[in-house]
Amino acid sequence: MNDLGINKMPQDTRVVVAMSGGVDSSVAAAVLKEQGYNVIGLTMKLFDYKKINKNSKTCCAGTDIMDAKKAAAEIGIPHYVINFEKEFRQKVIEDFISS
Repeated sequence: MNDLGINKMPQDTRVVVAMSGGVDSSVAAAVLKEQGYNVIGLTMKLFDYKKINKNSKTCCAGTDIMDAKKAAAEIGIPHYVINFEKEFRQKVIEDFISS
């Protein structure tokens, strides 16, 4: 049994960490990796970042993705970006605007 309460050894347990590019998610990924878990970093792309002001502090902006990729590389884990632009626009932005 591992620390996550799963009946597997840490090295046999894959853990996906949602990485924002910030300190908290990066440290969580690093601690899990240090404990021997098979860690994968994942970041959601929510906007077309070419249209956002480069100095913007918008959540999940392009710089956040790059920060998450850099942190994952430093930790030594794979990192993937999943494009949720369309779904986010339809289910969050448009719903918010229409309400």
